[in-house]
Amino acid sequence: MSRVKKVIQNVKVNLFFHLLYTFIGFFTRKIFLEHLGDEFLGLVGTLQSILKFLNLAELGIGTAIGFALYRPIYENNRDELNKIVGLLGYLYKKIGLAILGFGVVVSLFFGLIFSEVSFSLILVYYCFFAFLISSLLGYFYNFHQSLLKADQKEYIVTKTYQLANIIRQILQAGIAYYYGNLYIWITLELAFSVAYSYIIRRKIVKEYPWLIIHQKTTKEVLKDFKDVIKKVKQVFVHKIAAFVTYSTDQLLIFSLVSIQSVTFFGNYNLIFMMLKNILGKILTGINASVGNLVAENNPNQIKKVFWEMMALRFFIAGFASINLYFLIHIFIQLWIGDKYLLENSIIILMIVNLFISLIRLPLDSFITAYGLFKDTWAPIAEIVINVVISIFFGSIWGIKGIMLGTTISLTLIVLIWKPYFLFKNGFNKSVLSNYWPGFIKLLLAFLISAFLIEQISSYLIKVEVVNYWDWILYAIKLNVLTLLLFFPLLYTNKGFRNIISRIIEQLK
Repeated sequence: MSRVKKVIQNVKVNLFFHLLYTFIGFFTRKIFLEHLGDEFLGLVGTLQSILKFLNLAELGIGTAIGFALYRPIYENNRDELNKIVGLLGYLYKKIGLAILGFGVVVSLFFGLIFSEVSFSLILVYYCFFAFLISSLLGYFYNFHQSLLKADQKEYIVTKTYQLANIIRQILQAGIAYYYGNLYIWITLELAFSVAYSYIIRRKIVKEYPWLIIHQKTTKEVLKDFKDVIKKVKQVFVHKIAAFVTYSTDQLLIFSLVSIQSVTFFGNYNLIFMMLKNILGKILTGINASVGNLVAENNPNQIKKVFWEMMALRFFIAGFASINLYFLIHIFIQLWIGDKYLLENSIIILMIVNLFISLIRLPLDSFITAYGLFKDTWAPIAEIVINVVISIFFGSIWGIKGIMLGTTISLTLIVLIWKPYFLFKNGFNKSVLSNYWPGFIKLLLAFLISAFLIEQISSYLIKVEVVNYWDWILYAIKLNVLTLLLFFPLLYTNKGFRNIISRIIEQLK
């Protein structure tokens, strides 16, 4: 199967399952809120954030190993692939043991951390260790799935993972609605993680019968992959910055505001994350595809694909941002009620952060493909900027201040530094003449479109929304207007014209 066909296969499978998961997720979230309560969902969100913090130990390994897999996959070097997967297993098992140890230590302080919640500590511990064991399965049992992702077969992982999640959520909703039993709800989380791990292992064995599943890898393997280990250390620092940027918001809200505010923010963040995941999965497998492209070393094709990806990402990010700005408050009102509305300034900052996180992906894909992780000062600076500003303004303005810290750190490091670093060290071209003119044109196309839509939407698509059907009608009119204004402006960009032509050709 060709690189393009693999991307298309990933897109079809991922888009279908993520849309289905998102659709079901909105219904189950409402049931959880009504029958399990704000405080329990706030507890779950906080414990999952703590677990993400513990998983910092893993950061960098998956990305660096993926980078190492691209070349032997391209050359079909099975011996080398077995060695690299063996290295991955050795590192993951060490990290898994470290996470288990840190998890036990952190849990000793739960009496202090959760002293004000109404739940018993037994429930808190049961919930935390169920999530912890679910996470550890990825380190000890099904780490081989990294090969599927690097080989542009992520659709296999997604189909299995999302199907398990969909069934789990439906069963959890039934338990919440009829029984309200928190222990059974948590048990289902663990049970489906075990089932997923077993099934994906079977699929990996079927897909790669030559892969040595039970390798006895020793510490000696580290000597054969010194460059990979170096990349792991570098990527680790970068991933910490990504964690702080996207995963500490709920912890800061819990610390600086309240546990109920974690739920309020979590309702909006659920929509943002689901949308981000769906849009991200539209181009799933791109990292592996770009890694393949860079391995071929065709500068003209690399430049062409980069600007196609940038233009498509601007189109996707622009549509998502406009929809969120106009539709999310109304949807929250219809979905769970006025009680859960957040102020508009918070939503604007969340939209800006989402926009940046979507348009950064082409940069990240090429940086990963070139193995450019040596700028370890950049993520450290991003962490400091984010945390300092978030804590300072978060203590004054609450959630809005925490969002502002993320916005400023993303702007300085992602929007300004990352392009310079990639063009200088990867493309070997000037960022001033080869990146910024194209970027500014794409940004202006979005900003002009957003301004025009803001000015004329109230006159052309005025709808009184009182139910979901009205909301859908309003959304359709909004998107038609957005398409009529945004598409022509963006079509003046060569990269966007190229990607549209490529899509039309594939559809034919």
